[in-house]
Amino acid sequence: MHTENDIFNRTELLVGSETMNALKEKRVIIIGIGGVGSWCAECLVRSGIHNMTIADFDNVAITNVNRQLMAVQSTVGLPKVEVLRQRLLEINPNANITAMHKAFNEDTAESFRLDGYDYIIDAIDSLKDKVLLIRLACATKAKFFSSMGAALKMDPQKIQVAEFWKVRGCPLGAALRRKFKQTNMRPARKFKCVFSEELLKNKGTTDEQCDYKAQINGSVAHITGIFGLTLAGMVISDIYNKNKEEEKQQ
Repeated sequence: MHTENDIFNRTELLVGSETMNALKEKRVIIIGIGGVGSWCAECLVRSGIHNMTIADFDNVAITNVNRQLMAVQSTVGLPKVEVLRQRLLEINPNANITAMHKAFNEDTAESFRLDGYDYIIDAIDSLKDKVLLIRLACATKAKFFSSMGAALKMDPQKIQVAEFWKVRGCPLGAALRRKFKQTNMRPARKFKCVFSEELLKNKGTTDEQCDYKAQINGSVAHITGIFGLTLAGMVISDIYNKNKEEEKQQ
């Protein structure tokens, strides 16, 4: 039986034992585990995060197979969070993975207990629910990172990170800013986002129905994956940098 020292040996060579301990102790929640969130979750577990909650209301659909980590022919119809949880435990059986098979919205937000996390990752699509998550997450002490729209993109070199109010060229980001200004309920603090200024047009058609999106837009794995891996990297880098600062002060 392989030990955790075996699993994370290469990571510890780079970041050191103190950072590995910090990764093990931090609590992370990812809300939305589709094309972006699923890749974020896997990267975090492979990097040493132990305590993670993954939340999503949806089941795997055949149209998810082109870009979502846990979506394969055999998992179609199963709850995304349960399938992904099993995969993450195959990577590290000692990880503490909580699966919440529910939507994040006004009715359920309190049950997510966002105050109990060190890092909150937003990877949801619904505009109304995203506004609520951003507002509530920014009211906690947790570090908060958000994904803007990953659909209608093709060029990985155009993906970047910026503070929310400096995001440009992203229709989702623009819509969120309008909502905050209209309601006069802006986020309590600044936070960083992954986004791309690229905006292509759909060329195909679909009969797929979706209750929480105005329309279905095309998306591909290399873009959603980079969005998710970037979010994970932001968490890992933040833990690493904070640990380096603590070492300097000792």
